Amino acid sequence: MNKLKLNFSKKFRKSYQKSPTKIKKQFQKRLKIFVKNPLNPSLKNHRLTGKYKVYRSINITGDWRALFSTQNLKKSLIIEFKFFGTHSQLYG
Repeated sequence: MNKLKLNFSKKFRKSYQKSPTKIKKQFQKRLKIFVKNPLNPSLKNHRLTGKYKVYRSINITGDWRALFSTQNLKKSLIIEFKFFGTHSQLYG
């Protein structure tokens, strides 16, 4: 089994810090689910298209998203969360 390593980009951390407390708490809950099972249906984990085609997205709430990339190394899977925001902030 590969070891999972989580990284958070500077841009992600900045957006996360600016988000409402309620959203931060929801992200923490979602992150726990993600670590146990990244493909849990409640996350709606999906590949993106267009300018974000190298990323995947998970739902934090109905409107908030966390975008991430994956890198598979020999003994670990690296997940880097790159962007965090509402649907319109990210895709608008």
